[in-house]
Amino acid sequence: MRRILIPLLLAIVSFSWIPAYADAATMVPPGNRNAEQPAIPGASVRRTRGTNSTFDRKYQKVRELLATDTRLMSKIKSTARDYGIDPIHIIGALVGEHTYNVDAYDGLQSYYVKAASYAGQSFRFAYSGENIDDFVARPQFDVCKAKRDSYSLWTCREDVWDSAFRGKKVDGKSFPDNRFSAVFFQPFYAGQTFGLGQINPLTALELSDLVSSTSGIPKLDEKDASGVYKAIMDPDLSLAFVAGSIRKSIDDYRSIAGMDISGNPGLTATLYNVGNSRQRAAALAAKNRGAGQSVWPEENYYGWLINEKLDDLKSLL
Repeated sequence: MRRILIPLLLAIVSFSWIPAYADAATMVPPGNRNAEQPAIPGASVRRTRGTNSTFDRKYQKVRELLATDTRLMSKIKSTARDYGIDPIHIIGALVGEHTYNVDAYDGLQSYYVKAASYAGQSFRFAYSGENIDDFVARPQFDVCKAKRDSYSLWTCREDVWDSAFRGKKVDGKSFPDNRFSAVFFQPFYAGQTFGLGQINPLTALELSDLVSSTSGIPKLDEKDASGVYKAIMDPDLSLAFVAGSIRKSIDDYRSIAGMDISGNPGLTATLYNVGNSRQRAAALAAKNRGAGQSVWPEENYYGWLINEKLDDLKSLL
C-alpha cells in the first residue's frame, strides 16, 4: 500500500500547479470579429507617409525579412517553444510592429548593429529630475511592497500611478496626464520603443521574472536603464520578451476572463499592440457577467491585419 501511495502523492504534487480555470476557459473563435479593418491611428498613417512608404510595402518588407532570414526564423521557433506558444503569435507581433510602427531592417544583423550603437550610453529613467527608484519609494506605492514577482509589482505601480499621480499635483509637483511608461521610461523622446519587438522598458521590467526563469536572462533593474535597453534591443534577448508578453496575455485572458485566445493570433497581436492585458481581461470578464451570451474580445486594426493575412504568414512556417 505504501508503494502505491507514494507515487500517487507525487503525482498530486506534480500537478498541483495547474490552475483551477485550466479546463474552464472558453475557446475564442478564430478570425476577425470585425468585417472591415478598424481605423488605423493618424499617427501611424502620418509616420508611414513621412517615409514615403505604404502599409502594404512595409508589410511586404517585414514578410521578406521573415521569409529569407533563416537565423531569425529559427530563433522565433525556439523561443516560442520555450514559452509554450505557437510561433505564429510572435510572427504576428513582429509583422504588426513593422507594418504600422517602424520599417523593418533588411536583416537580423542590422538589429545587432543598432543595439551595439546604444551600448555604453549613460542615461536613467526619471521625470523632472526624480529617478524612478526614488519615485516608487513614495508612500503611495507601499501597497505594492507585498508583490512578489515583477509583473505584479510593476502593474501595481502602474495602477498607483493612474490613481494617485496621473494628471494630478502631489506634494507640490504636477504630473502629466499620460501613461506611466511614457512619463518615466522614455529617456530619449516620447513614443520611443526599440528593437525587433519594439518593446517599451516598462513592459520589459514587468516581464523580467518570467523571462529570467524561462530563458535564463538576468533580471532587469530599473536603476540600470542601459541594461534594460540592451535587453529590448539585442535580438538574442528581446525575442524572449516578445514571447513573454504574448504568454502573459494568453494567461491573463484565461485566468481573468475565462477566455482562451491562444488560437487567435489577431487577438494576441492586438494585446501586444495595446498592452494592459490584465485590465482588458478584467473589463471583458465584467461585460460577460452581465451578458446573456458570450462577449468575445475584438481585434484592433493591428490584429485585424494579422488574422486577415494569417494564411500568408503561416506559410512562413
